[in-house]
Amino acid sequence: MATVAQVDLNKETWRIFRIMAEFVEGFEAMQEIGPAVTVFGSARTLPDNPYYQMAVDLSAKLVEREFAVITGGGPGIMEAANKGAMEAGGCSVGLNISLPMEQQPNPYQNLELNFHYFFVRKVMFVKHASAFVIFPGGFGTMDEFFESMTLIQTLKIAPFPVICMGTEFWSGLIDWVREVMLEREANISPEDMDRFIVTDDVDHVAQLIRDCYDGKRTLGPAYEELPYEVVRPTGEGTRMGIAPRRGGPLPKSNGHPQQ
Repeated sequence: MATVAQVDLNKETWRIFRIMAEFVEGFEAMQEIGPAVTVFGSARTLPDNPYYQMAVDLSAKLVEREFAVITGGGPGIMEAANKGAMEAGGCSVGLNISLPMEQQPNPYQNLELNFHYFFVRKVMFVKHASAFVIFPGGFGTMDEFFESMTLIQTLKIAPFPVICMGTEFWSGLIDWVREVMLEREANISPEDMDRFIVTDDVDHVAQLIRDCYDGKRTLGPAYEELPYEVVRPTGEGTRMGIAPRRGGPLPKSNGHPQQ
């Protein structure tokens, strides 16, 4: 392992081109996939687990409703979601990541990309998603759930449906969020609890995502209107916002309609 003293800092700046290359490759490869749903969940979920089959079924129903399915490209829930999408004749995207313990790409990807950087891969998950569906998982799955809540709560992205599949799995965490984060510490607002749902109903989820995409429904209370220059979308799928120290803080009462 290289020490700090062994790293040539003059060469480190050239690594920015590797980062740029990953963004360019990802943007170009995914620009034609159309509306998509990103599915997260554990790589350790085995095919005989009920959540595996639930992910297969949900992805097939999403393809029926003309969505592509995006996953992290690995085994477990990712494999199940890609399998359901591919077998239903849809676009099945795998955003694979290079890890010290090698990730084995699942065989159900008809668009396969490989990333070195987690943060580039995360942008791709969000940029092309019309919804997040989050199955039971570990630290990485929790990271994606709370990141989506952060982006929506701060209005950095246009709010979209975030669905947690598996009431038995999620109930303890959601109780803690409500009882500690909301009620005891007041770290979040009551309406933040309505920005996601927890369910086991695959058919309901697939249709909810379609209805939200078509503008027939919203998930959670609608935000109030904000000027277009504040919510103007950027190339990476987030919103422009207001520059700190230059434009001042956003009015606390303002927001933006669900999209």
